[in-house]
Amino acid sequence: MPFINSITPIFYRLVKYINASGMAALLATVGVIGFSSASLASDAPAIAAAANIKFAVDEIATRFQQQTGLELRISYGSSGNFITQIQHGAPFEMMLSADEGYIDKLHQAGFTQDEGIVYAIGRLALAAPKASPLILDPELVGLRQLIDDGKLSRFAIANPDHAPYGVSAREVLKAKGLWDALQPMLILGENAGQATQFTISGSTQGGIVPLSLVLTPEFAKRGNYVIIPDVLFQPLNQRMALMPQASETAELFYQYMQSNEARQVLTQFGFNLPKPVVKQGD
Repeated sequence: MPFINSITPIFYRLVKYINASGMAALLATVGVIGFSSASLASDAPAIAAAANIKFAVDEIATRFQQQTGLELRISYGSSGNFITQIQHGAPFEMMLSADEGYIDKLHQAGFTQDEGIVYAIGRLALAAPKASPLILDPELVGLRQLIDDGKLSRFAIANPDHAPYGVSAREVLKAKGLWDALQPMLILGENAGQATQFTISGSTQGGIVPLSLVLTPEFAKRGNYVIIPDVLFQPLNQRMALMPQASETAELFYQYMQSNEARQVLTQFGFNLPKPVVKQGD
């Protein structure tokens, strides 16, 4: 189905997974909440998206809207919390997860049309506020030194219980033998966006966060980062899927997320990409 040129507003909202005290700082630093529209069609599909892809999906959704005139309602939060909502009847028509496991759980329980598709491969960054004493390096030598010197008091990651990027951060810390030593100092974000906010707000001395959330001018003003080698954690294959009740608009956006244009945006925000899906007959 061809895309048409028409402009209508898109509404974005963030599920309420962050506490009130962190909201202002989050808006000012990470920008997890997008813009909203005063006029939103009631039939615009609700889409659940992992917090780590907020900036990339905002850009992709804007381009989709400009080319089709179709509206979307996108909620950002932790993948684990989203599947709980979907299992309890939340009317999402599509989910963009931060890993494969959550989509697989939904599919096995009959909550998706099929097994979905990997749309991006996530990466991690070690980040810190500009004033932090933490020396940033890919192998976390500076982090170990700060711990050994007794100068690290708080360190942020997303909650591993329901945030895939928290699971990966834990894998990195365990690989470097730092997990146990960091236990008294860990500050857990409800999702990757909140962990990033904690990392650069001054409430911690650093954190392990999605690379996609630090590649912004807002972050550059307040913090620094280094990319963590991919070999230190299991691949963050981010999978998306449509729900059985998905509308035509949701299906079109699902297809658009696989387009070259969308893939270019994902690359700009630091994601690695899976090989394009070759359709039968191509």
